[in-house]
Amino acid sequence: MCLGIPGRITAITDPARLMAMAEVSGVRREVNVACVAGNDLDALVSQWALIHVGFAMSLIDEDEAAKTLEALRDLGEAQETLEQMALSQEALA
Repeated sequence: MCLGIPGRITAITDPARLMAMAEVSGVRREVNVACVAGNDLDALVSQWALIHVGFAMSLIDEDEAAKTLEALRDLGEAQETLEQMALSQEALA
């Protein structure tokens, strides 16, 4: 199953490569924002996006992000995904 998990874009890290930092339930990860980038990358900061395998796939509003995170927590999938993200960050460090 493909899982897109809501994350808030916190900073643009590399405009030339369309990379940004996103935070998903306290876990920070660099993601590619090419799928959601407009003319003003800075406008993405503080926006919520569905993130899948390192890509921000679509922008969503804060209410939808909260509902999706709650549903994922209820299913137990969010914890698994967050643990995998944390492990991959540790492996890269």
